[in-house]
Amino acid sequence: MLGRQKVHTRLFYEFDLETHIPPDHLLRGIDRFLDLTGLHEEMRGFYSHTGRPSIDPELMIRMLVIGYVMGLRSERRVCQEVHLNLAYRWFCRLGLEDKVPDHSSFSKLRHGKFRDSDIFRHVFERVVAQCIAHGLVGGQGFAVDASLISADVQKQSSSRQSEWDASTIDPAEAPRAVREYLDTLDEEAFGTATPVKPKFTAHADPASQWTAARKGPAFFAYSDNYLIDTDHGIIMDVEASRSVRQAEVGSTLTMLDRTAERFDIRPDWLVADTAYGSEESLVEIVLKRQILPFIPVIDKGERTDGTFSRSDFTWDEENDRYICPEGNELRHARRNYSDPARFSNEMKPRRYRAAKTDCQACPLKAQCCPNSETRSLQRGKYEIVRDFARTCVASAFNETASRRRKKVEMLFAHLKRILGLSRLRLRGPLGVRDEFTLAATAQNLRKLAKLRPANAPSMQIG
Repeated sequence: MLGRQKVHTRLFYEFDLETHIPPDHLLRGIDRFLDLTGLHEEMRGFYSHTGRPSIDPELMIRMLVIGYVMGLRSERRVCQEVHLNLAYRWFCRLGLEDKVPDHSSFSKLRHGKFRDSDIFRHVFERVVAQCIAHGLVGGQGFAVDASLISADVQKQSSSRQSEWDASTIDPAEAPRAVREYLDTLDEEAFGTATPVKPKFTAHADPASQWTAARKGPAFFAYSDNYLIDTDHGIIMDVEASRSVRQAEVGSTLTMLDRTAERFDIRPDWLVADTAYGSEESLVEIVLKRQILPFIPVIDKGERTDGTFSRSDFTWDEENDRYICPEGNELRHARRNYSDPARFSNEMKPRRYRAAKTDCQACPLKAQCCPNSETRSLQRGKYEIVRDFARTCVASAFNETASRRRKKVEMLFAHLKRILGLSRLRLRGPLGVRDEFTLAATAQNLRKLAKLRPANAPSMQIG
C-alpha cells in the first residue's frame, strides 16, 4: 500500500540538540579540547561596564573555529551554515530559536577587541597546551618550513618600486592595510628583514611580497611559517612574514624563543631545508640555542666550472690546515704584528694558502687553480659551526630527521587543499597573522579530535 507523508502542525515540540549530534561527529571531538574557560575574564577589560550587553565573544570564537575547521572561507557562509546546521548550532551553544550574529560583527570585533586582546594567539596557545597535556608533543625534535600563500591583491593594482614612496603616504587617509604596512616597517618579519626592495608593490596591501619562488608566474604573497613537533605533527608556533628567506629565518628564531618561553620546551634537534642553512642562521641555532641542526649548509664556495670546490678539500682541525685532493696542505699565513692588539685568538675569517712550489708541480693544477699561481681558501669566522652542521647532515640520523620533516609539508598541503587557505581573505600584516593563527589552531584541533575520550589532565599556561 502506497504511503504518504502528512504534515501535522503542532503547537509544542520536544527537541534536544544533544540527541541529534552523532557521537563521532568531528565537532564533538573538537569541543572536548577547545577550552575557552576564562575567556570572558580575559576580555572583560576591553568592554565597557555600561551599555547594552554585547555579542558573546565565545560565540564569535566558536563560529570562527567552525569556519576554519570546515574550510568555510566566507564569514557570510559561516553565518548561513551555523543558522542551518544543527551540529554547528550545538557547537556554538545556540538553541533552535537563537539568532545567529550578522557577518559584519566579525569585522568590528577583529579590528577592535579581538586584535587589542590578541585573543587568537591565546586560543592557539591553549590548544597547544592541550596537545602537550595529552601526549602529542615529544619535545625532542622540531621541523620548520614556510609556504607561500597568495595575497588578496592583483598585479594590475601595483606600482614599480621606483614609483612607490612610503614617506609620502598620509596615515590618516590611508586604508587599514596600508597603515599596518607603515607600522611594520621596523619589524624583522617585514620591513627590516632585508634591504632588498621588491620589484612591485601592491597598492591595497603593500606589505605583501612580489615573488616568483614557485618557479612560475610571479604573484603577491605572504609566508606562513610553521614550527612543528615531529612526533605527531603538532604545530607548536606559527608566524606570518614577508616571502623572503631572511624574514622566514628570523621567524624561526622568534618561534623557537616563544615556544621556550610559553611552554618551557627546547628541542634537542631541528630539521629544515637549505633555505635555513646560512651561517647567521646556524650560529643562532647551534651556538646560542644549543640545538643540533639537520640543515643542509648554504655553500657559496661550490664551483660550477669544473674546477675543485671547497668541499673537495679536507679540513684537518688538529693541525689547523686544509688537505687538497692531491694530498698537499694549505696553511694559514700567520703574520707577526708589532702591535699585539692586532692579533687575536678569537674566531675570525682566515685565508689558507698552498705553497707555490706544491701548486706549480701539481698534476691537478688545471683542475684546481688554472688562473692563479696557488690555490687559497677562505675559512669563515664561524666555519666550525658550518662544519658541525655538515657532520649532522652526514650522520645516520639525518635520514630519519628528513623523513619527519615531510610532516610540515603535509600540513601545508592540508591547509591549502582541505581547509581552502590557498589565498588570503584579509589584508595587511595583522589580518594575515589572524588567518594563519586561526588556521593553525584548526589543524591542531582536528588532530586532537581524533583522540578517544579520556580523563586526561588539562595543562594550564600563564
